[in-house]
Amino acid sequence: MDRLVSMQAFTRVVDVGSFAGAAESLDLPKPTLTRQIQHLETHLGVKLLHRTTRRISLTTEGAAYYERCVRILADVEESEQSLTHHNNSPRGTLAVDTTSVLAQMVLMPRLRDFFNAYPELKLELTTNGKPIDMLKEGVDVVLRVGALDESMVARRIGQVKLAFYASPIYLRRFGTPHDLTELALHKAVNFLSNRTGRETPWPLIRAGERSEVLPPSAISTNDADVYLGCALDGHGIARISQAMADPYINSGRLVEIMTEWQSDELPISAMYPQNRHLSAKVRVFVNWAAEIFSRHPRFGAARRQLAA
Repeated sequence: MDRLVSMQAFTRVVDVGSFAGAAESLDLPKPTLTRQIQHLETHLGVKLLHRTTRRISLTTEGAAYYERCVRILADVEESEQSLTHHNNSPRGTLAVDTTSVLAQMVLMPRLRDFFNAYPELKLELTTNGKPIDMLKEGVDVVLRVGALDESMVARRIGQVKLAFYASPIYLRRFGTPHDLTELALHKAVNFLSNRTGRETPWPLIRAGERSEVLPPSAISTNDADVYLGCALDGHGIARISQAMADPYINSGRLVEIMTEWQSDELPISAMYPQNRHLSAKVRVFVNWAAEIFSRHPRFGAARRQLAA
């Protein structure tokens, strides 16, 4: 029995939550994977998994062994990379999930630099942007805007600066609000939280005065492109990132309003699971992402915030 292969099979079953899914991800026949786990349990003299027709769960011994296996496999990978000089040039596939806005506006313009620096890495870039089970989905790192997932290791790499905008189409029909009382009489385009499914309130700050409002909306959505499109088409006032709004301010299709009021800045964070050792490929990607976000005129975070 190859001990490391069996450890890898065991951790993959736990991460994916099924023998079939683990076998597929390892490109193995399911009976072969099942025998590997059985031989491992026989060798250890303990039962690692509870199996039913519907679910798989860890035994007490299995949970403790799983944590050790994760550390051992990560150490083996790091040792191999160090000996073969791949710490400076990691290889393999790196799965990253982010939002379409961050991908298009920040990552994609600099991808050539990334591949020039790390030519042996293949990037799987998805733009789901919603809460996901990273282990089950096979994602190594996510970039998210807003509240942190406390179950993840997180590094703040940037920030989103928001302001309030409306199209000239809307303002010609309904006028321009200048304070909170007038704002309450207007229609908004509201954003649906991917975490709660509810409309997201607007925090407003002026000279130390802080308020939170949720204007009535004609439409709400959880898609940033649809959200922007609704604002451009005159369906209401919107709270939009300055980076997305800039081109339309310049072309006259959006007008910034309520300029005396500011909105909270939202953090941009790179996150990965706590029970995973920080592999070389994840480390170089997070460092690269932190660097390019820090240089972005709209998404850049202050140096002191990155160090926090």
